[in-house]
Amino acid sequence: MAKRTVRDLPMDLTGKRILVRFDLNVALDEKTGEIRNDRRIRAALPTLKLLMERGAAVVAMSHLGRPKPGNPVEKNAPFKMDRVAARMSEYLKKPVQKAGDVVGPEAKARVTALKPGETLVLENLRFHEFEQPLDKKKNPTDEQVARHKQGMEKFARELSDLGDVYVNDAFGTLQNKDVSVLALPKAMVGKPRVIGLLVEDELAKINALLDHSKPPMIAIMGGAKVSDKINFIKVLLSKVNTLLIGGKMTYTFLKAKGIDVGACEIDPTDEDLVRTHLLPEIGKKIVLPVDYLVAQVSEDKDGKLVIGETRVVEGPIPSGFSGVDVGPKTLADYAARIIGAATVIWNGPVGWFEQERFSKGTRGIAEALAKVKVRGGTSVVGGGETAEAVEKYGLVEQMSHVSTGGGAFLKYVEDRDFETLKQIDDK
Repeated sequence: MAKRTVRDLPMDLTGKRILVRFDLNVALDEKTGEIRNDRRIRAALPTLKLLMERGAAVVAMSHLGRPKPGNPVEKNAPFKMDRVAARMSEYLKKPVQKAGDVVGPEAKARVTALKPGETLVLENLRFHEFEQPLDKKKNPTDEQVARHKQGMEKFARELSDLGDVYVNDAFGTLQNKDVSVLALPKAMVGKPRVIGLLVEDELAKINALLDHSKPPMIAIMGGAKVSDKINFIKVLLSKVNTLLIGGKMTYTFLKAKGIDVGACEIDPTDEDLVRTHLLPEIGKKIVLPVDYLVAQVSEDKDGKLVIGETRVVEGPIPSGFSGVDVGPKTLADYAARIIGAATVIWNGPVGWFEQERFSKGTRGIAEALAKVKVRGGTSVVGGGETAEAVEKYGLVEQMSHVSTGGGAFLKYVEDRDFETLKQIDDK
């Protein structure tokens, strides 16, 4: 069922306060709070500008980083939304206000005072104790669970009182159960609830990728945790002609095949998943690297990273060495396959790209994908670190689509259903 979007709201929104859940969780220096990459701010601008142009008073909400409710002020200081609001002001070329709290008298007064066409950013949603569900791994008591549920419901009501319309334009958080994406729209039943332009575009692009892609279709899967991506991989295997494996996941496959992986740390659960579900596909749809760059990696007494000898190997990894990138033979093979494909989907770096000396594989994959669009094909990058890499190499514009959500991208490909989207009004 198609969902209503901001396009379906009245052309004149003067006098309306619009609560918009953006994903302004930008990459930042967690010690200073300085913004390292503002791509998510830029992605929010089309919806924000549309609402402002229609005369709405926009109340922008987002989380930022991983602050802990109850932390001393100085520990949470880098995660305040002040720099985000300032960067939004720069792009809009007009002031963006910033509230000192999420809810409460000060926030409510600032919202009430908003004029048509103005924007106010609430403080980091995760500063509030009840924005996120309790962590079940901490084994909360029944009393704690009941108290937290009541707190989340109260928080949702307090937020709902701030707005006349709810907009979810935070694709990267659609899989979450936070108040701002689930309980809040539930509390706003009877008021318009729509998705923003970013979410609309993300869903349309992924649906088209899964339903109307031209063969041959190739996927590149990197990263570390197989358990986080096993369902995603299974969906891909039902769609693609070839699945190229890279990153730390490579060494889980090797270990599952009985090959020595040196100092690589392998999760037994991941190894078992590969052995049970994926080994039969090797040589059919799944392709593993034939060589890999390995290095001696350690820390000195001060915890500083120390990188020793590096070498390219095939077969078993020597004792004391860890895999850090795909090798030159593998990169050449993968790049040729990618360039010859009509549709390519990529999720997960194929090496430790943050270290320049170990970035050749990830850069090479990105450069190969850039050639797909030029040849009339489709190249889709699945958010997270993969999107950061593509932006780092200046290749975003050469891709057909670069998702803003890593986990959300995976989850939507898996089952194309979010509880958060069910709260949005149908067309």
